[in-house]
Amino acid sequence: MDVEEYLRHDGLGLAHLVASGQVTAGELLEAARTRATAVNPAINALVAWLDEHADERVAGELSGPFAGVPFLLKDLHQDLAGTQSADGCRALADRKATGTDTVVQRWLDAGLVVFGKTNTPEFGSKGVTEPELFGPTRNPWDLARTPGGSSGGSAAAVAAGIVPVAAASDGGGSIRIPAACTGLVGLKPGRGLLPAGPVESEQFHGMATNGVISRTVRDSAAMLDALFGSEPTSPYVVETPRRPLADQLDDAPGALRIGYTTRCALREKPHPEAVRAVERSAELLTELGHHVEEVDPPHDDRRLGRDFLLMWFVKQAAEVQRIKRETGCGDEAFELDTLVMAALGRSTGAIALHEAQERRREHVAALAGFHDEFDLLMTPSLGEPPIEIGALDTPAALRAVVKGLLRTRTTRVLTLLGTVEQIVDNSLRWVPYTQLANITGRPAISLPLHRTDAGLPLGVQFVGPLQSEGLLLRLARQLEVAAPWTQPTPLVEAA
Repeated sequence: MDVEEYLRHDGLGLAHLVASGQVTAGELLEAARTRATAVNPAINALVAWLDEHADERVAGELSGPFAGVPFLLKDLHQDLAGTQSADGCRALADRKATGTDTVVQRWLDAGLVVFGKTNTPEFGSKGVTEPELFGPTRNPWDLARTPGGSSGGSAAAVAAGIVPVAAASDGGGSIRIPAACTGLVGLKPGRGLLPAGPVESEQFHGMATNGVISRTVRDSAAMLDALFGSEPTSPYVVETPRRPLADQLDDAPGALRIGYTTRCALREKPHPEAVRAVERSAELLTELGHHVEEVDPPHDDRRLGRDFLLMWFVKQAAEVQRIKRETGCGDEAFELDTLVMAALGRSTGAIALHEAQERRREHVAALAGFHDEFDLLMTPSLGEPPIEIGALDTPAALRAVVKGLLRTRTTRVLTLLGTVEQIVDNSLRWVPYTQLANITGRPAISLPLHRTDAGLPLGVQFVGPLQSEGLLLRLARQLEVAAPWTQPTPLVEAA
């Protein structure tokens, strides 16, 4: 199979070619590697090549809905025994996974051929993918801009045609943000539907989940079908769909009540492109027979953003401390921004952390109240078009100050200087819409319904109530048919 033919198919399409004997898994792997060799030097999406594992896979018998399809794992909490597990961190650059995570095993059971791992920011802690360990991943549609984060490597790989679908994860928007930046489909399933074990019970207090980024709705649906279900280490048993989600896609979603907003307390004024993205989507939805109505944001998004980051900082503090204890490394093994987050996490009192976690009930109640009246909430996926590489870099003068505070153990001054509020504004201002679904544990999807005049993707997000993954996918399929978003693969190899 030549690369041009390879690029014309989604994951299920490639699997059909293998199942019908028109192509072998080995030929697909060769096409994927050829494409990766051509484009990866420009976009820096792959950070590890798992050639021995992939060659063994295609030499054996493969079965499952994606049998023979090339696939990439995210290099963060998606361990495959004996392979790189760096989490974007210098301290872990040489670490090899000692076991295989359940979600990875389910991808293998689905017949996928894993041949690499994708770039991610250190510990997945940013909405851009620019780790010091591996360097920045670039957006195939504009190499000066980010593909988002933290699943930016996976999104760039799919957008550039290395694979039709790739592994991702989402703790604050890390599936939906990269999908929105690169013109792809990104579904974050609801809390607890997918496995996090066997090492962990659930990730980030249940606010994080695994998933995929894909070009087509049917690939996302079939992937979710393959991943559904609890395991012995899960905190609770989840109900799986009685009928596969992929089989439901052509069922009409019905006339839905959809409330939309572009307003956000973290931005004085919504970006014009974000407004256009939602308003044009509202027009399309109305044409399809849905009731669409502009609403006020159903929650206190500034409070939610601050609570989210406070819990995230504490998580980073625990992660840094654990790695120092296990490896014997010092501060030099971590990025400065990670050390700042960890310092802020250490300065957070137990009562403040508990209060932030307890306020999740308020955010859940606010969104549940909204869903009493509306089936879905629609927002932009991004606060603005994909930002330039380096846009979130800490200024040199501030870096010098922070290094001094870290060296003298006086980082509590950061709290007094309002650093948390500054980080909330700087980090979330361009991606303020996605954390709601993580805090509340609700499913949400980003769809590639808009492109700017400059040709940059800017997705539209839909947030549903509990167990609405099927509804989100049926609506997504309806929109995909009504306004097809398949775009020519960007010619990044010419860069």
